Amino acid sequence: MGHPRKALRTTTVGAVSATLIAGSALGLAPTAQAASPVRFVDIAGDGGTVLKANVLTPAGSDGSRRYPLLVLPTSWGLPQVEYLAQAQRLADSGYVVVSYNVRGFWQSGGEIEVAGPPDTADASKVIDWALANTPADAQHIGMAGVSYGAGISLLAAAHDKRVKAVAALSGWADLIDSIYSGRTQHVEAAAVLDGASLVTGRQSAEIRQIFDNFYASNLSKEQEMIDWGKKRSAVTYVDQLNEYGTAVMMANAWGDTVFSPNQYADFYERLTGPKRLELRPGDHATAELTGLFGLPNDVWTDTGRWFDHYLKGADNGIDREQPVQLKSRSGGGYEGYPDWKSVGATRKKIALSGTTTIHTNVDSGADGGIVFLSSILDQIAQVPPVASIPLLPRRWAAVWQSEKYPTAQQVRGTAKLHTTLTPTKESGTLVAYLYDVGPLGLGKLVSNAPYTFHGQTPGKPFGVDLELFSTAYDVPAGHRLALVVDTVDPLYIEHNPSGAQLTFSSPANDPSYVSIPLREQ
Repeated sequence: MGHPRKALRTTTVGAVSATLIAGSALGLAPTAQAASPVRFVDIAGDGGTVLKANVLTPAGSDGSRRYPLLVLPTSWGLPQVEYLAQAQRLADSGYVVVSYNVRGFWQSGGEIEVAGPPDTADASKVIDWALANTPADAQHIGMAGVSYGAGISLLAAAHDKRVKAVAALSGWADLIDSIYSGRTQHVEAAAVLDGASLVTGRQSAEIRQIFDNFYASNLSKEQEMIDWGKKRSAVTYVDQLNEYGTAVMMANAWGDTVFSPNQYADFYERLTGPKRLELRPGDHATAELTGLFGLPNDVWTDTGRWFDHYLKGADNGIDREQPVQLKSRSGGGYEGYPDWKSVGATRKKIALSGTTTIHTNVDSGADGGIVFLSSILDQIAQVPPVASIPLLPRRWAAVWQSEKYPTAQQVRGTAKLHTTLTPTKESGTLVAYLYDVGPLGLGKLVSNAPYTFHGQTPGKPFGVDLELFSTAYDVPAGHRLALVVDTVDPLYIEHNPSGAQLTFSSPANDPSYVSIPLREQ
């Protein structure tokens, strides 16, 4: 069942967002006046496709010595000046830095491949060019990028063992789990990407068809889309990264509405080489943004430290720090953990007792906010999306609440929902929300996630297991947690036939619950 009106609306949002993003990027050039000249070059990528690039080398480099090489592919929709401020800092600290506009965007040739094989091949061609035309050291090569550049960097490292270290910032390791988690289209996020590429690039026929099938909910093309996404996901090639021993740093934001932190955390657990995972408040690429303007920025500082250690051999201690570094959305400093599973080592269950039936096709008032805007507001002012829990209409929303907590609860990691669902139709969508509820019943959004099913037998119950998006949030003493489930959210495409109903139950032999991960006190 397609939703062309919603797709059109959100594509418009995407186009507007893309224009704003492009405008911001164009403003970077004056901010990033290089101390030494920036050399703008053309590099022949895969198949001879021209890639527009810029090169910075350490001041005073005269060819008598070699320097570690850093290759920076640009973000989706941004021009090649994106990284100039950081590239200058890195060059000043002793790196050859080559940043290039990925194929299909701006002045680079070719069409958008969405990190397909031509993009990974392009990265290797850029490395080849740098080794032949700059004082770059073939034994000390790293890649880094934000968003699209992060995804390409991880994929390139898995295909080119010359890449010894990666810093993947606000990227993805599993493309399908990012925009199709819970078998549900993240339509606002996809529309932003679609709109940005229409404004700043040239879509291939393949990606246009992928977007169209995505919006139309074309189930006959679902497996084709999944296979397409797997080819573009670093998790598919994790064994190669492990074999090469690539040092991988990943950073993301809790509220990333394009690439959720869950898929990064899962990928992190599968890496066996040197690794680091940093998660902070914010939305897609907002944690790194100030660094692109040359301002002090924790993400870029740690990126520099990562490369200094793994490419230069600097004993700066980053390898001795706890490899998982988190910052709560509620404030405070960084928390270190030895691994991801230690983040939410303690769990408390909230029972979802009784039997509750809700009607579909109406937004109850509980939702995940607006792509980018809501999580940015949370990042800056600690104001997430809110809903009055007592006023949510129970016809369209199922609500369960915990008791009041006598002490503060530090939610860390991934909340998990388990319930039994009986639908009246063979397809349907639900969205689960976890709220921090104050004394007056106002709920602040802690996390959410969508879930879609197809091919179920009407009237027959089945089990649902859903991971909500990972987060770090402090629930004050005297507050409750509430789980709310409804069926409509502007962030997602829903698949509820008109008049459908969903019944949630808690059988004695298989009780329903939401499991809350808590920091060990």
